[in-house]
Amino acid sequence: MPRLSSLSIATLLLVGVLAGCSSTPDDPTAHWSADKIYSEARDEMNGGAWNKAVPLLEKLEGRAAGTTLAQQAQLEKAYAQYKDGERAQAIATLDRFTKLHPASPAYDYALYLKGLVNFNDDLGWFSWISRQDLSERDQQAAKDSFEAFRELVTRFPDSRYTPDARQRMTYIVNSLAQYEVHVARYYYDRGAYVAAVSRAQSALADYRDAPANEEALYILVHSYDALGLTQLRDDARRVLDSSYPDSSVARTGLRGKDNPWWKFW
Repeated sequence: MPRLSSLSIATLLLVGVLAGCSSTPDDPTAHWSADKIYSEARDEMNGGAWNKAVPLLEKLEGRAAGTTLAQQAQLEKAYAQYKDGERAQAIATLDRFTKLHPASPAYDYALYLKGLVNFNDDLGWFSWISRQDLSERDQQAAKDSFEAFRELVTRFPDSRYTPDARQRMTYIVNSLAQYEVHVARYYYDRGAYVAAVSRAQSALADYRDAPANEEALYILVHSYDALGLTQLRDDARRVLDSSYPDSSVARTGLRGKDNPWWKFW
């Protein structure tokens, strides 16, 4: 086998390097203006191509660093990530935005979008319709959503996003209360009366005036009765009767598993 000279080896190496360079894909945005990148990103978003819009917005954020357009790119990237199902990335983008731009005129929108991302996550509010065991389901996303909305309505009461945020906060509170009561009922149905009392008390203490509290009181009454705690039972009964004098739960008892509250047909 013939030996290669030093010159031949160097030539081969150079050819290899040049071949590697030629195989590197060109960046089509390299000579685009910031406005051009933004226009292309908007076109991708309008077409529902969220995953294609994200890298364009990332390029725009770097290209327009220090400008309001860069801030806009961050927010739109978060929205695109959210619509693409990448909620953790969307939250990370929004957290970065609020840290870098505390005085931004779009700060209220960032808070609203953060609440919306978690609000639309799999919060488990009504997933128990499928009759799965919710005793271990995490409700942190709902709580994070509530905190983002609460910061929005507190800091920016006149924001255009505040009215909707308030409505969503009410929904979250009622849903979390319903969740607590559902878990209390889960324990009650299985004879775990101490655990049922704990969860029912949590609903009453943390979510005052929520519709689910009527059922929470009913569970308290009957759990105390099953535990032989007659004084506590009678106290809970008095609260139930005074708070809900026309209580259908007190008259008919808890709905059975084949007749849940949400089934209207």
